[in-house]
This record gives sequence, C-alpha cells and structure tokens, in this order.
Amino acid sequence: MDSSTAGAAALKRLRTRRGLSLADMARALTQIAQGLGMPRLPQVASVQRSIARWESKSATMPDERYQLLLAYLYATTPGGSRSLGAGSDFAQYLDALGALGESEHRIAELRSTLVRAVTDDGGGLFALPAPRTGAGLAQGLADSSLLDAETVLGVASVVADVNAQVGSLPFVRLQLMLAPALEACRRLMAGGPPEPLLELLRSTRVEAATLAGRLAFETRDDAVSRALYEEATREAACLRQPWRQATVHLSHALTVLYAMPDIAHAARLVERAVRAAECGESPLLRARAHALQAEVAARWGQSRQSSAALGLAWYDIERESTDEPLPGAFSAEYLRGFEGVCQLYVGDPAVAHDQFAASAGALRAPRQNVQRIIVTTDQALARIQLGEARAAVDLLHECVAAAASTGGRVPLIRLRSARLELRPWRREDFVADLDDHLMDALGH
Repeated sequence: MDSSTAGAAALKRLRTRRGLSLADMARALTQIAQGLGMPRLPQVASVQRSIARWESKSATMPDERYQLLLAYLYATTPGGSRSLGAGSDFAQYLDALGALGESEHRIAELRSTLVRAVTDDGGGLFALPAPRTGAGLAQGLADSSLLDAETVLGVASVVADVNAQVGSLPFVRLQLMLAPALEACRRLMAGGPPEPLLELLRSTRVEAATLAGRLAFETRDDAVSRALYEEATREAACLRQPWRQATVHLSHALTVLYAMPDIAHAARLVERAVRAAECGESPLLRARAHALQAEVAARWGQSRQSSAALGLAWYDIERESTDEPLPGAFSAEYLRGFEGVCQLYVGDPAVAHDQFAASAGALRAPRQNVQRIIVTTDQALARIQLGEARAAVDLLHECVAAAASTGGRVPLIRLRSARLELRPWRREDFVADLDDHLMDALGH
C-alpha cells in the first residue's frame, strides 16, 4: 500500500470508527462551518462526494477549508471534550494528511490553529493529552503505585507539544499550558512512583522544568526562572544520561547571557554544558554547546578561542549519527547564526551579514520563528556596522512585527540594542518610523 492509499484508508477509518456515514460526515462538517462563521458549504450531497474522493483508492487531498473543518471535527472527542495529543483522533488525522502528501508546514499550521482554539476556549493543557492519559494521570495522582508507563509518556508528550508551540503562541499562554504538566510530575515523584518508572518520570520533569525556566525568563520573571533551572539541574544530576544535564545548562546559560548580561556566569554554565555533552551520546548537543562557547568567547573579544570552538561545533554537526537521541536539537542553519555573531564581535561585519542572511533564510519552520527574529535582528546590526542604516531599519520592521506575536524577551533585547546603534541617524525620518512601529507593536 503506497502512502496516498494509506492516508485515504486512515481518513475512512477515522470516520467509520465514529459511526459516521458519508452523509453524516457531510452534515457534521456543514455544522462546524456554520459555527465558525465560514462561508456556506455546498449541498450535503456535494460535500459527501468530496469526502468519498478523499477516501478513494485514487485519493485527492482535502483543500485548506476542508482540512480546517476536519481538524475541528477530530479535535473533539465523541463525548464532546477536546483532545489533541499523541494517540488522539486529531493526531491520527494529521498523520493521514501527511501520508496524502500535505507539507509539514501546513500540518504545523493546523496544529497551531487548533491549540489556539483550545486554549482560547479554556480547554487548556488537559485538552492536549490523549483521553487515556488523562484518566491514568488522575489514577496515578490518587495512588502513585498505580502509575503506568503509558501515562508518564502521555505527560511527556504534553511537554513536547507545548515545546513545539514555541514561536507559534505567546509565551504567557505557553506557561499556562505547561504549568499543570510540571506540577503533575512533581506530585507523582513526591508520591513515590514505581521504581521502573522513576527514570522516565524524572526525565519528563527535567524537560518540563527546563522549558518552564525558559518561559519564565521570556516573561521577565528572573527569580522564578532561576528556581526552575535549579530544579531541573538537581533532577538532571540524578539521571544516567549526561546530555540531559547539558540541555539544562545550555538553556540556563542563554537566559543568563541575555538577561544580565553576566558573561562570566554564562561562561561557567557553558563550560559545564560542554563537559556534560562531551560525555553524552548527542553530537548535535555537543555542537550546540561549542557554538555557545564560541559566542561567549567572541563577546569577550577572544577571536582564537571563538574560532576553535566553532571548528569543534562544525565537526560535531558533520558527524551526526542515526542514533542521535535529540534529532533536530541543532543544525547547520542555527550554527551559521552563531558564526555570524562571532564575526560581529571579532570579525568582519560583511561576512557576519551574509552568514545571518543564510541562517535566517533557512529557519522557516514555525518552531524556528523566535530564532529567525533573533538572527534577522543581528543581520540588521551587521548592516548598521556597515553604515547601511536604512537597509537595517527595513529588516528591523520585519522583526518588530514578528516579535509582537510571541512577546519573546531575547528578540526585544536584540531590537533595543539595534535601536541604540541607530543613534547617529536618530533625526532621520526612517528611524522615527521605526520608533513609531516599536511603540505601536511592543510599547517600547
């Protein structure tokens, strides 16, 4: 069975499992369209024929309007609750679209749209786990001895789902979505889970606390951020996988570097991350650690040390293995951005500009939105150093619009730095326009 046929079969299986005939399905989609205020669908018979084509052996892809309606249908359980997590009908529906040939970008858009709808409706985090996970969590919280692996994996998938929305949803909303998962991990561990599940549960807690620390930083709550990173560091030290300690140290180092900025403290955290990553199984994490080590050295004006760390980062990127425990944790596109930062501090701004442009052009996934804003702002800084202020401001306008959608702290820090560098042109109309845009969009 080819991929398209498998996708069509999956769509039919989802429909029939709910006991819906083709006509029932057509009426259900029509009702959803009416509820969303969308243009009226064709007659039921016409919609019914479209559904049949999606499920046929020579299947056609539902168009974007029907994709959205199907997403709303399968995000709602037969009992009327919302469920978007692993194993849910919604997750299986997205898999079916992928099999039919839909792009990863479009599938990510659908997922983001439904997560927004769920949180706007007050469904919050508990719409994200599969139904069985929710029931297992309630049981495990009542009696930790009854906790099972499926439930812990379900909580881990919630943390992963929230993490996947970074760059697509405001950080404040992500905090609200993540908080119950982190609290569940704490309570389950405090209750004394079965020994075989302790490592898995602790790993989930580390991931949740690390992400929560980053989100607290983004929302300017530095005291809470530090406490969460301390919690993640403490729990990660009890795990047998050194790379998990490295992920905590790297995330913490970035917040220290940009919040204070305390380069000495950040450098100590980076060194810990490098040592942990070198003992671990992830070349990508080692590359990320060496890249941040290179940036710290460049900010200190240490050109030779920065260049050496970048060389190690490229070495690790190029030897990524199929056994990589953190696929997607770092990439050449991200590394080019770090190269640009190093060139900005201890090199040639023209070279930095080209490296930033290459990095920003490759960072197109929704999850990469925040990083793309940061890199593009740095590209504008390179333009300013080259004396091309008007071109820099054009780039900064793009960054302001994108930063307003997430409220990210690092993009705002970078934007303020770039604006300060524009002081020699402060009387120019194009700088006044940028100030107006900053005030309108960000209140700065």
